[in-house]
Amino acid sequence: MQPKSGSQDQGDLFRSRLDQFLNRQHPLFKLADSIDWSVFEKEFGSLYVENVGRPGLPIRLMVALHYLKHAFNVSDETVVAQFVENGYWQYFCGFEYFQHEFPLNPTSLVKWRQRIGHKGVEKLLKVTIETAKAKEYVTEEHLERVNVDTTVQEKAIAFPTDARLYHKARRILVRQAKKAGIELRQSYERLGKTAFIMQGRYSHVRQAKRARREQKRLWLYLGRVIRDIERKCQEPDSLLATMLERAKRIFTQKRDDKNKLYSMQAPEVECIAKGKAHKKYEFGCKVSLVSTSKDNWIVGIQALHGNPYDGHTLKDALAQAEQITGWRPGNAYCDKGYKGEPKFIEKTAVHLANRKKKSMKPREWDWFKRRSAIEPIIGHTKSDHRMNRNYLKGEEGDKINALLAGCGFNLRKLLRAILFGLFKERFRALCTEWDDVLQCFNRNHQPA
Repeated sequence: MQPKSGSQDQGDLFRSRLDQFLNRQHPLFKLADSIDWSVFEKEFGSLYVENVGRPGLPIRLMVALHYLKHAFNVSDETVVAQFVENGYWQYFCGFEYFQHEFPLNPTSLVKWRQRIGHKGVEKLLKVTIETAKAKEYVTEEHLERVNVDTTVQEKAIAFPTDARLYHKARRILVRQAKKAGIELRQSYERLGKTAFIMQGRYSHVRQAKRARREQKRLWLYLGRVIRDIERKCQEPDSLLATMLERAKRIFTQKRDDKNKLYSMQAPEVECIAKGKAHKKYEFGCKVSLVSTSKDNWIVGIQALHGNPYDGHTLKDALAQAEQITGWRPGNAYCDKGYKGEPKFIEKTAVHLANRKKKSMKPREWDWFKRRSAIEPIIGHTKSDHRMNRNYLKGEEGDKINALLAGCGFNLRKLLRAILFGLFKERFRALCTEWDDVLQCFNRNHQPA
C-alpha cells in the first residue's frame, strides 16, 4: 500500500517543531533542505500498490536512513536506535516534530533494499551528485578527467580453509537432515568437533602431517553424511537438495580446480588475488570505482562478479559515470592493470600509468600523478562507509552495498563542503567587521 501522507496529530499543536530549536546552520540541517526528496517519490512510488495491505513507511524515511547508515558507518539496528536520540537525523528523515519511538523495525530496511534492487540504489547515488551539481560543487569541468580503479569487496565469511569447509558443510547437512526428519546413522558432531580443533592446533605448531590426518578425518565424515542422506532420502526438499549439492562440490573439489566453492551460505564468493603482501587472497567480489581527479567525488561504483579482467570493466564504468552525472568523462586515468584497452572508448581518452615524466609536459604530468588519489578514496569507502566487509546476502547484496558505500562517501563530502562554506561566510563577516573597526579608528585618530 502507498505510504501515508504526513498527517498531524492534535497533540502536535502544543509541541515545538524541530526547525524551531535545532541549529539551522548545522550541515545536516542545511543538507536536508538541499536534497530534492520528491525524486524518490516519483522513482519508487510505483513499487507500492494502491489500497492493499498495510500502509507503507515513508519513502524519504527509508532513503534517509540508508544515507545515514553508510555516511556514519553504522548497522541497520544502530541507525534506527540512534534515530530516536538525534534530532538532526529526524529532521533529515523528514519529521517535523521530535520522535520518542522507533519509526520502524530494522528488518524493514532489508525488505526495502530487496524491493528497489541495485538499480534503485543507483538512483540514490545519482541524487547525491545532483545535489552537488545544484550547489556547484560538481561541474562539467570535474568530468573532464576521472580516475578509474578496481578493488575487492570482501564478504562476511570465515577464511575458507579445507578443514573449515568440510566441518561446516557436515554440520549444515546434519541440521537440515534433522529438520527433514531423516535419521542419520551417525552425525559425527563430537568426533567432527574434536578433529576440527586438533587440526587447527596442529597447523598452528607447524605439524603438517598430523594436521593433514585430522583434515582427512573431516573429509571422511562429510562423505559419510552425504552418502547416508542420499541413501535415506531420494527426493529431498529444495533447501536440503541445494545444501547437498554444495556439500558435494566441497567434497570433490581439488586444490587447482576452477570455480571452487568457498562458502556454503554464500556461493557467489570468489577468490581474488590483488598482489598485496599483507593479504595474498581476498574472498568476495571485484568492485570498479570511478572518481573525479578534481575534488575526488565518486561518480561511478559497481560490484562485478566473475573476477573479470580490469580492462574489460572500463567501458561499463565510464558508461555508469555518464549516466549518473549526465556528462561523458573526457580523460580516464588508469593503472597498468588496464593494459590492452584501446586509447579511446567512445570519446573518452584512456591514459595508462606506464609513461615516464620526461615524455610529458609538466601540466600533463600533474594530472598523471593525480591517478593515485583514488587509492585513499577506496580506503575511506572500506573503513568509513561499510565496504570493507559486506553483510548483505547474494550477488544483489554485493551490488547494493557497493553503491551505498559510494552514497555515504559523497554525503560526507557534501557535509564537509557545506561546513567549509559556513566557515567562509563567517570569515568574510569577521573581515568586514574588522574593516569597519579600522575605518572607525582611522577617522577618530586623524592628525589635527
